[in-house]
Amino acid sequence: MENNQEKKKVLIVDDDKFLLSMYSIKFNKSGFDVKVACGSQDALTVIKDGFVPDIILLDLIMPVMDGFDLYEAIKKDNLLPNVVAIMLTNQGLNSDINKAKELGLHGYIVKATTIPSEVVEEVIEIYNKNKK
Repeated sequence: MENNQEKKKVLIVDDDKFLLSMYSIKFNKSGFDVKVACGSQDALTVIKDGFVPDIILLDLIMPVMDGFDLYEAIKKDNLLPNVVAIMLTNQGLNSDINKAKELGLHGYIVKATTIPSEVVEEVIEIYNKNKK
């Protein structure tokens, strides 16, 4: 990331507090302004309270509302019209990846096959590709 830009804001949504903490640290160290949400309801609260991230990372499997449902809710209400949305999940099924593309998500990263520092690199790459 270039130092002359203001920090990119990232919202990480997951129901696993350990993963939220770990990814938060990684993204902070890489110069991001990080906010975490423990689950979809928490994410909607954070967004409606005025946090406008440049990037949102969504876990797929969460209680109440999964990552797809959350993304659809955000789009339906036009809450984050300019956000780069990326699925960050352990689900690597082609059907899930295809659904993410159909819904208009910008990227899909499988946690199990990507170490956290690579996740940060991939997120930056996906962001840059979608913000040209």
